[in-house]
Amino acid sequence: MAEKPAEKPAEKPFVPFFKRTVIEPVTHEIKTLAVVGAGTMGHGIAQLIACAGLTVRLTDVDQAVLDQAVQQATASVEKLVAKGQLEGQALENLKQYLSTTTDLAAAVAGTDLVIEAVPEDMALKQAVFRQLDQHCLPQTILASNTSALSIDELAGVVSNRQRVLGLHFFNPVALMPLVEIIAGLTTPPELLDAVMDFAEGLGKTPVVAKNVPGFIVNRVARNFYGEALRMLEENVASVEVLDAIMRETAGFKMGPFELMDLIGIDVNYAVTQSVYEASFHEGRFKPHPLQRTMVENGLLGRKTGAGFYHYDG
Repeated sequence: MAEKPAEKPAEKPFVPFFKRTVIEPVTHEIKTLAVVGAGTMGHGIAQLIACAGLTVRLTDVDQAVLDQAVQQATASVEKLVAKGQLEGQALENLKQYLSTTTDLAAAVAGTDLVIEAVPEDMALKQAVFRQLDQHCLPQTILASNTSALSIDELAGVVSNRQRVLGLHFFNPVALMPLVEIIAGLTTPPELLDAVMDFAEGLGKTPVVAKNVPGFIVNRVARNFYGEALRMLEENVASVEVLDAIMRETAGFKMGPFELMDLIGIDVNYAVTQSVYEASFHEGRFKPHPLQRTMVENGLLGRKTGAGFYHYDG
């Protein structure tokens, strides 16, 4: 009788590397937070979180920047309370739940979620994420408030890529309802759900975006700004007329030049450069030379007193 051929061992199903769990899954309860970077976006995010009654530590390398951030956050909340846009308790919450420190390790110790909000520079953000990877608990969620930089490129510098995602607020943080949550290649769905719940708890409207250049809003907005700059260059109309048309006819709250001045022309230019480079120099995303010239001359908009408009007081 012929021997029965040996059965081949059952093959294990292939699991892509980005779906393999490297360490224990992160926990998702978000009660204590840190925000890294106390600039316009950083202190706005910290202000929002503290007013919601959650403990948040704001950290920056410069104590003077932190002091100014607290002053600006306090003034902002007082103004919103006076206008009836926030309850009076918000100001008490800000004082109770917001703290500051220049010690990054102390700021992120024991946190459930850390939001990085430093300037739009990949090397700088990666340096911050390396430090977060060193000082945070293994289960701490690491989020970037980047406007357009790759979440996967940031995730690549930490030991557990699965705990990294994008959490992009818009300026002014207290008033803009939208928040983009950006999923990297390795971001698990349950992490997205947890951060969605967190954003909704802050009174925001979160949307999940893929990790593509510019995500959703900044990809659409490149054409809003870019075409306006080209029309200005071609003398189609003035800054004032183009803004007025977009406000009074198209229904936008602000025209493209007003909005660039509010955001900061340097920030807007950096985002445009990022989207242009990440999209392999797609022509429609090409930065305009006028923006570069204005940045080189320190004409950055409201924060410097002059941009496309002049600001007094």
